[in-house]
Amino acid sequence: MKTMRYSAACCQTDLPNPPNRSGIAPKVSRMLEMIDGAVQGYGAFLPVRLVVFPEFAHAAPIYPTAEELLEKLAVPIPNEHTERYEKKARDLGIYIQTGSFIESDDRYRGRAFNTTCLIGPEGILTRYRKTHPWIPWEVHASPHDIPGYADEIFPVARTPIGNLGVATCYDWLFPEVTRQLAVGGAEVLIRISAYMDPWGSTPPMDWWTVLNRARAIENLCFVVACNQGASLRHYPPFSWDGGSMVVDFNGRVLAQTGPGERILVGDLDIDALRHERSARMGHQPLAHLRSELYTLYRNTFYAPGSASDESPTLERNDRLIRESALRLGPQISSLGRNADAFRYGIHTSWT
Repeated sequence: MKTMRYSAACCQTDLPNPPNRSGIAPKVSRMLEMIDGAVQGYGAFLPVRLVVFPEFAHAAPIYPTAEELLEKLAVPIPNEHTERYEKKARDLGIYIQTGSFIESDDRYRGRAFNTTCLIGPEGILTRYRKTHPWIPWEVHASPHDIPGYADEIFPVARTPIGNLGVATCYDWLFPEVTRQLAVGGAEVLIRISAYMDPWGSTPPMDWWTVLNRARAIENLCFVVACNQGASLRHYPPFSWDGGSMVVDFNGRVLAQTGPGERILVGDLDIDALRHERSARMGHQPLAHLRSELYTLYRNTFYAPGSASDESPTLERNDRLIRESALRLGPQISSLGRNADAFRYGIHTSWT
């Protein structure tokens, strides 16, 4: 019987942030070289079947309005770049989780999305749009904010290397996101991220490592987490400490790297995961979940958009933060009164 054991590679990038879409193609060329290096360099140990890139690998949302993102950086999906990844996936027999694109979609005019694709030898398998933009700096849309949104929000791909689900960066601070993927069948949770200092992989904060391990434990999943490794020079005003990692379903860090451009590999044993999920009685959070207890989710906090809200704005985000904080009760209502403190004009310095 053929076992399902292979290596996943995190290709951590340190590339200049392009001010317009013409700068995307050279970045894709470098990432294709990294794929070749990962597959050829590490294939002598275990076959590399999954390759993951970080958030903002193609472009970051460096402009303060959706209109500017759409004008200067957004691309439709599929596009010439995804076609290059498809060819590479076919040639090597691998699966590629692309870094994020700023995406446009004619069905949702006026909206920009932060989007990653899972691409295999079969073509594009899933398209995931970030559900929790990092307010206040990111003004691309969430599927949550669009009335009548028609696409699957939390897709899981059934593949020969296991069931793969992805979520982007800040989404992982919301355990509901990865739980939705796990309940949808995900065995490998992929994280594409741009986690900057001081919340990255280094003490004393170390949010990156803490959250990756916690999500693996609570969902009985492998985690393959690829972080942005860009220097301050390439992606100001933040510095990015990398730390890409592979975590097993017991929360053990199997492999982790440092800052800068790097390739990290870690081994995934999907057969072992499936055995644990079926045989384990203790520490089985998916089977022990008492879902009807959580009346919190019967209420709306950060309200979805309406037909009149064609594009998210900093002002609208601030208003919704205040309103949702007040809905949650007096214990955190002070957040609403201090919302202006979160606005530093960062967008301007990114450009």
